[in-house]
Amino acid sequence: MNKIPICLIYSRLLAGAIVLALALSAWPHRTSVSVALIIYALVSDIADGIIARRLHISDTRLRRLDSGVDQVFWLLVIGAAMITAPAFFKTNWKPIVLVLALEAVIYATSYLRFGKEVATHSISAKVWTLLLCAMLIQVISIGTSGWLFLCCVITGVLSRLEILAILLLLKKWENDVPSVYHAIQLRRGSAIKRSKWFNG
Repeated sequence: MNKIPICLIYSRLLAGAIVLALALSAWPHRTSVSVALIIYALVSDIADGIIARRLHISDTRLRRLDSGVDQVFWLLVIGAAMITAPAFFKTNWKPIVLVLALEAVIYATSYLRFGKEVATHSISAKVWTLLLCAMLIQVISIGTSGWLFLCCVITGVLSRLEILAILLLLKKWENDVPSVYHAIQLRRGSAIKRSKWFNG
């Protein structure tokens, strides 16, 4: 049982690699399989944390691994989407670069301040992940995205800025910090409420 969360985490690497490989193929069912794998990855990302917390094995090492694998998975899927719908990315490269640049800034900030990668798993980042998942599925499926892309960019920028604020507020590295409010509590030396479902 204790191996289930780790297996789920690493399975996302395999899922991402397959999605990228499918984008390079001419298989007629590549889109439906890619969508199924992306949905699987999202569900597994939610499940691994819940299972780990219920098994009382949700430690720092596991949360750092989860964050790192998630980062690689989404980069693989973005790569697949770029191959599938190059015109969409050519048209919308500026806001995409903005979000990616902010992502790089928060990782650089975390490494410079704490020597570790980001693992805040904030609520806003979770919302952004849901929007990112839906938007990439849309792009891979039909080659474009409208209002969903706009919502994804706005939420991506706001969530990256919140994570940056969290990193600057924290006195030491912490994982599972839901919001700026919780970061302020930690900075003051107060314990934050932990949930076995979300940030325990």
